[in-house]
Formats: sequence, structure tokens, C-alpha cells
Amino acid sequence: MKNSINIVSVIIVVSLLSMLTSCRQSNPYNPPDYGINPFTNGGNERNMIVVISDIHLGADLAYAECNKNLGALALLLEKIRVAPNIRELVIAGDLLDEWFVPAPIDTYQGKDQRDFVLRIAETNRGVMNDFNNIIKDRKILVTYVPGNHDLTITPANVNLVLPGIHQARDTQLGLGTYSPADCPKIAIEHGHRYNFFCAPDQFSNQDIAPGNIMPPGYFFTRIGALHVSQNLPPAGDTLPVVVPNTSAGQSQNLLYVYLKVWQWAINYLTIKNKFDEKIIVTNVNGFTATYSVNDLLPYQTTAGGLLNVNLYKGIQDTWDQRQTLNQVAVKIPAAQAIANAASGPETDNQAKIQYFDNPNFDKRIVVFGHSHIAKIISTNNHSGQKSIYANSGTWIDNNKELTFLNFVVITPQKADASSQTYVKLYNFEGKVVTEMAKDSLRY
Repeated sequence: MKNSINIVSVIIVVSLLSMLTSCRQSNPYNPPDYGINPFTNGGNERNMIVVISDIHLGADLAYAECNKNLGALALLLEKIRVAPNIRELVIAGDLLDEWFVPAPIDTYQGKDQRDFVLRIAETNRGVMNDFNNIIKDRKILVTYVPGNHDLTITPANVNLVLPGIHQARDTQLGLGTYSPADCPKIAIEHGHRYNFFCAPDQFSNQDIAPGNIMPPGYFFTRIGALHVSQNLPPAGDTLPVVVPNTSAGQSQNLLYVYLKVWQWAINYLTIKNKFDEKIIVTNVNGFTATYSVNDLLPYQTTAGGLLNVNLYKGIQDTWDQRQTLNQVAVKIPAAQAIANAASGPETDNQAKIQYFDNPNFDKRIVVFGHSHIAKIISTNNHSGQKSIYANSGTWIDNNKELTFLNFVVITPQKADASSQTYVKLYNFEGKVVTEMAKDSLRY
């Protein structure tokens, strides 16, 4: 285990400033002070595909991850709307954030998911209007792919606030992989399918929340949001010492690795509360009780004895079954999946393992989000052909030392044998478009 595990979804510093408003131009398309124009192909064809992810719209700007950047996002959406060469806008997950809510807050406020999604739409009215204007124009197809922070948001509730949006979903709620029309060599998904803490969990906690699919990442995100809302306080409690039982078998060994990830998270995401306080209010996805930090942590009743846990009992033993239901093509060993759950490079590596190295797939371009680490990586596939992986980054207000306000633009190749498919990564920091990386290939 590395001590520098970076739990991306819970290290966000949420701004308490009010939403910035953008200056609306009569023609926002590529004015000279907005930097380069990423939405032109030099001709008249409407063929470009824009991928954006990890926007994290919240129901309350007091703690939402995207607040200061809403004005920039609205401006970019206006530019996309009037760009004559864009044919599709793909939202690759984590659009509507059901996870980043401080632990003591009742996410649904005693109501239901429908009301919650409507509150997100109202809180972010400008951005949602811009998305809906693009959809209504019917010039650019807007496609939504689910992520982990909107894992249980139903298709009906997405359509409620974005009527007419195209949803690319698997049969399992919370997952989707998308290849744009006439681009079968491209695969776009959020990337949480391969993450032990973030992939749908159809097996854990069924006795207390029948039918739920919430993975443990939901709970550490609730704790992380509390850490931020309490202004990164010193820890109000200490973790007990746990001595591994080296002779208890593989299941206990895996549970100990799972504990170590939790220990790091709790020590990093400090909160004022005692660990036995019932502070995590649920009332989502079948959960009704209020839980403590201790409910999540594997524990021993005697030093060196067997580990047990209250929530997610047996989770270390069902990973293979979860992967089957979640349609993971190349299964990841449980020890690797648990230990690397918070690793951005592991997310990137799964694009290569699952798609490029897999002889059952012929994808040449793969785009993930999830890690919040925008990048382009060139590699070869199982046939020695050049392939490109891109991560579409994030739009959260603070991404530590990393960039934000990112998006990917794919320009498909033409019939001419010399034509290439271009993949370009940009950011919109300072409301100026900057090219971060680019690559190309022909398939």
C-alpha cells in the first residue's frame, strides 16, 4: 500500500463563494479574447465530438463541488451550441452529484430522488438551460453516460431535467459505454466500472437496504464532504490499532487491505466528530438508518483476532461476482482492485487492459473521466496498432495542483487515406481555451 493514496472523489475543497456569472455576448462563438477555437474542423462538415465529464452539479451551492466554475461552463456550452462543426456532446458521467453531501445532511430532505434532481436543476438553472437549449436545437446530439456520483439517478429522473437527452446505459443501473454513430472504434465511459470502491455493488448490505447498489465510495465521499464543510479540522477521534491475522486466509487478508484504505481515508479526511457518533444520514437507495464511521471500519474484538465489519460485510469476497454483473471484460484481482482503488494511473491503465490489450475488442480510442486527471496517452493495441486513451478531466472548483475545466474534442477521419482521427484535450481556465495535449491516428 502506498501512503500517498489519492482519493480523488473526496479531496475537493468546496468553495463557499457565490456563483460567478458570465458576460453573455451576442455571438459567443470564438470571440478573440477566448483563446483558440477548438470547435472548428476548417470546413463545413458537422462531425466533431466533444466529451466532458465530472461536472458534479449539486443541489446546494453551500457545499457543491462545482460552484465558481458554473459561469465558465455556461459560457463554454454557449460556444458549443453555436459551433457549426460539432455533431455531438457527450457527458461522460458525474453530472448530477448524489454523493458529495456532508454526512449529517438528509440528501433528499425527506422527499425523494425526483425532488432532489429538480433541486439540482433549479440550483444550476443557467447551466441546465444551456444543456437544454442544445438539446432543443436538435443540431447537436447530447448524450449522457452515467458515473459513480450519479450511480443511482434513474433514466426517468435524468430525462426529467434534460428532456430528450440521449442516454447511453448498460442493463446495470449506473453504468454505460458509448460509441458514437459511425465511430465504432471509439469507446466512452466514466471509468468507475473497474473501481472496487465506486462500481455498483449488488451484493453488500442487502439485509438492511434490499436492492441497493451503493458501493463504499458513497460513504467515504459523505465523510469527505463533511471534512470540507468543517474546514478541514483536526481529528476529533483516533483509530484503534488493528493487528493483522496472518494465518486467517485470503478473505481476512483482503479485509485487512480494505481496512488500510479506510484508515488512510479517515486519517486524511479528518472530522470533528467521534467515530462512534451516528452522523451519516442516508435515506437513499434503500438505506434508511444513520451510521457512524465505526460502522464502516473493519474491527477486531481481540488483538490479532478475526476482522469483522458492520457495513459491507463480505465485500472482499464478492468482487468477482460484481465484475460479472458489471460486465468487466478482463477481471481484476480483488487485492489489486482494493489496494489501487484511489489510484488515477490505475484508472488509466484499465483502458489499456480492458480495451487495447483485449483481443475481443477492436477499439482504438478510449475516453474515461472519473479520476479528474486530464491527459492523453498513446499506446499500441494487441495487434500492434496505435491507440489513444484520453481522460476528460473535471469541472470542480478545486482540483489540488491539477487542471480543471477540461474537455476532449474528437474529429473523426474522412474517407481520404491521408486523413487522421484527431483527439485533442483542452481546458477553459480563465475562460480562455488552451490546448493541453493532442494526438491522432487512422483506423
